[in-house]
Amino acid sequence: MSVQQDPGKEYQRRVSRMQSRVRGLMLGLALGDTVGGARGEPPAAGPLRAGVSTQLACFTAEGVVRAMVRGQHKGICHPPGVVLHAYCRWAALQGIEEERMRRRWVPYPSDRPWPDGWLAGVPALAERRGSAPATVTALSRIEDPHSRIATPSRGCHALTRTLPVAVAGPHWSEQAGEFAALTHGDPAARSAAVQAAVLLQHALTAPRPDGPGDPAEHLARTALETGIAALPAGPAPGSDGEQERLHAAFRSALDRPAEPALLARLAPEASAPSALLGGLYTAASFPGRDRFRAALEFAAGAPDPGSVACVTGALLGAVHGAEALPVDLVSRHELGWVLDTLARDLLAQIEDSPGGSEYVPGWDPHWWDRYPGW
Repeated sequence: MSVQQDPGKEYQRRVSRMQSRVRGLMLGLALGDTVGGARGEPPAAGPLRAGVSTQLACFTAEGVVRAMVRGQHKGICHPPGVVLHAYCRWAALQGIEEERMRRRWVPYPSDRPWPDGWLAGVPALAERRGSAPATVTALSRIEDPHSRIATPSRGCHALTRTLPVAVAGPHWSEQAGEFAALTHGDPAARSAAVQAAVLLQHALTAPRPDGPGDPAEHLARTALETGIAALPAGPAPGSDGEQERLHAAFRSALDRPAEPALLARLAPEASAPSALLGGLYTAASFPGRDRFRAALEFAAGAPDPGSVACVTGALLGAVHGAEALPVDLVSRHELGWVLDTLARDLLAQIEDSPGGSEYVPGWDPHWWDRYPGW
């Protein structure tokens, strides 16, 4: 006797599973940023502070939602411009060239508050939590209409801040590179951001395995291997052979997992390619659902621990979901609620468009105020 499936319940289950993985990605990158920044030894009690990568990733996620809202209501949108505006709001909250940012985005007297949107009201996002020199230098040129503001940098923030873009789906992979290139002009930084988006998209959508062994371990490694295989064959322009290095890093994790000296060789610096290689190697070395904490502690031994642990946390969180993250860490993170809300809202915008569109009214009358489309 066959049991008839309820389509409505199956849809709810699918959305719930995806929501868990999106939350896992967002919370995982934040825990990695924090644990890595503390070199594997976060405080045993009290709030866990967010790093600058997490702050910028929050504004990337918010910018993606606002770009989608704009496209639906205005019929046309240039997502990099909307996300650039998001980074400028972060800078203004930080007190970085605040008047210059305001002149760029609100050039005429207006009663409209700026920075706008709900994220601008989060106190922890207005606090300095480390440096992002290439991002700040580029944003400081925001008023110059005749020059490209990006620096020649291939620094890690080009990658870590763009990780949430993966949630938007495969057609946004190239946008991750565009967002990185807003401030980091080295082609390798752009390439690493695109590759990370592809890996994370496969982590988010990996089907549960039916084979023998540890299902969670098999799930993580299969998702990463499938993601690498989905990358274009041959070296991407400007990637400096990075795709081949991803294949080699993954194989190294299978043959020689969790070797500190190998991690140091794969990720020797605070660059976007190093963060991606180190994060991939670590995630593949600790693929089990119960190894998340151990993975972050190992990543924290890299020469630039914050960026490697950030990528590691995002990959494993996306595969295993938010429920696999250590409760004692997630519950103490100062931006836990913010990240959780952004994850839910990003998925809601993709699945259901709460704010409606130019011709269809939305079911949430406050959505535009939360995520103004510009």
